[in-house]
Amino acid sequence: MTYILAIAGSPAHPSRTYSLLELATQRLQAQGVETDIISVRDLPAEDLAYGRYDSPALAQPKALIERADGVIISTPIYKASYTGVLKAFLDLLPQRALVGKVVLPIATGGTIAHYLSIDYALKPVLSELGARHFISTVYAIDHQVQRQKDGSVQLDAEVEERLQSALQELTRAVHLSHAPTKQLASA
Repeated sequence: MTYILAIAGSPAHPSRTYSLLELATQRLQAQGVETDIISVRDLPAEDLAYGRYDSPALAQPKALIERADGVIISTPIYKASYTGVLKAFLDLLPQRALVGKVVLPIATGGTIAHYLSIDYALKPVLSELGARHFISTVYAIDHQVQRQKDGSVQLDAEVEERLQSALQELTRAVHLSHAPTKQLASA
C-alpha cells in the first residue's frame, strides 16, 4: 500500500497551514493511500533547539520518513522563509533522509510576494536531504484558506484546483516510482 507522510511545520495549532495539510491527507486516505501527520511543534523544543540528533523523540519521525513513499511538507511563510521549528527538525534528519521520496511542498503566507520562498528557501534544504522529485507546489494566501466554525476548511476555488492537481500528481509519481522496471520500459 502507498504510504505518504505529511510533516506540519507550523508552530501554531490550529492553523491554516495545518488545516490545508489535514485536508490533503484526508483526500489521500479517501483514495486508499495510508497517511500519517507529524507535527513538528509537538517534538521536544529542547531537542530541536540543542540539535539532539540522537533524541529518542526523533526515532519515530525518522522511521516514518524512511518508510514513506512520498512526503508532504507544509509550512507557513514568515519573513520570506519557512518556519524555524521546521528548519530545526530538518537539520536533525539523516543526510539522505529524502532520497527516493516524492515531495510535495505546501505553504501558506500573507501575500503572493512570498510564493518563491519555497523555491529559494525550502527546496534547497530538501534537496540537501536527497529530495530530487518535487511535485508542483501548492501555495495559498491566508484569505484563500478559511477555517470554518465546525473545524472544516473552505478553500478558494484556485487553491482547491491546485491542491487536487498536486495530490493527483503526487499519487501518480509515487506509483510510477514503485512500478517494476519492466513495466516502465513497456510504457
